[in-house]
Amino acid sequence: MSETLVDRYDALLIDLDGTVYRGSEAVPGAAEAIAAARSKGVGIRYVTNNASRSPQAVADHLVELGFETSVDEVSTSSQAGAAMLADRLPKRSTVLVLGTEALEAEVFKRGLIPTDTAEGAVAVLQGLSMDLGWRQLAEAAVAIRAGALWVACNVDATLPTERGLLPGNGSLVAALKTATGQEPLVAGKPATPLLQQAAKDLGAHRPLVVGDRLDTDVLGAVNAGMDSLLVLTGVSTEEEAQALPEERRPTYVGADLSVLHRLP
Repeated sequence: MSETLVDRYDALLIDLDGTVYRGSEAVPGAAEAIAAARSKGVGIRYVTNNASRSPQAVADHLVELGFETSVDEVSTSSQAGAAMLADRLPKRSTVLVLGTEALEAEVFKRGLIPTDTAEGAVAVLQGLSMDLGWRQLAEAAVAIRAGALWVACNVDATLPTERGLLPGNGSLVAALKTATGQEPLVAGKPATPLLQQAAKDLGAHRPLVVGDRLDTDVLGAVNAGMDSLLVLTGVSTEEEAQALPEERRPTYVGADLSVLHRLP
């Protein structure tokens, strides 16, 4: 039997929006392509920059859309961000959390104490929340200026919605950068911690990063020294990929996830 693309790898690190679903609809054929890869013994990990939803909520959404999965197959930038802090701070350190209750829960799981005030905070963890306002950003600015370790779950400038592109976490990170003159550590793509942790959790030696964006998924793979597959079901185009310097291009480009089961 001829070798297909997926046969070259022991794990798939798969983006979500634009790759396996678009909003509330699954990308046609995505669930079947992933199930076929799993049947070959390939590890599956859904890797998302979205820090506003819990891993369980992400898994539940995938199941609703017809994907056979569990929370163990989900890696979020909230998990990666909390892990970065846990690696750098003593247990029960106080962390000012800018984000949702799901992000607070990840901090607590790592043995750290979430707070909403600068007083006593030795770190700031920033993820997107639709309810985030000036007062929360002001508390974070005070903490960061006082020397708190600052980690951003991701720096996505925009958030795709049914109304179009709205401000993403990166836009609010930019506000704090302007206010403090500081730069955060970053957990999500195109930084490497999220991808590296997902591969480590799977015990993968030959992971393939799969996504629809050149600026996050593919660049993240390049930064992590991993191969990548750009699928044309979301944001980036093949023409944009070809216009990049060779060292920043995806390893493969395909119309959708069905390319995994074709000859490379």
